[in-house]
Amino acid sequence: MSNAAVIADHRDIVVDEIFPHAPTALWKALTDGALIARWLMPPNGFEAVVGKRFTFTTRPAGEWDGVIHCEVLEVVPNERFAYSWKGGHESNEGYGSRLETVVTWVLTKVDQGTRLRLVHSGFVLPKNDTAYRNMSEGWTKVVERLDLLVGGEEVPPTRH
Repeated sequence: MSNAAVIADHRDIVVDEIFPHAPTALWKALTDGALIARWLMPPNGFEAVVGKRFTFTTRPAGEWDGVIHCEVLEVVPNERFAYSWKGGHESNEGYGSRLETVVTWVLTKVDQGTRLRLVHSGFVLPKNDTAYRNMSEGWTKVVERLDLLVGGEEVPPTRH
């Protein structure tokens, strides 16, 4: 086996957009469980408090029960919010493979409103190829839903 075959490639998903909303409005949508349920998934046990553990539940696959385990890692009001995002199962390949990542939201006030930068970091390729591909597309849609919600528009129900 060559060295190239055993070296894992680490990737991050980055979504970087400017929205015509105040940082406080985006912050509320990022840190209020009832609002998170409208643009992402309903969180169970969520509070925007460092050390708080919570879960999301999505479609199960193979040995994975569909539960995403999270822990709040950082809270800087109206500026930065981070949490771990762990799920999957070691025996799964493709969808539902073991995933240990971090989601970080950074808000920066700009003339046009707020720059929102989402970084979902820690994907290990090739093991997390499917999650990386699916979530790269998925986070773009989620950020669009977040924008609609903060802008006061009707947000279609989420599908899991």
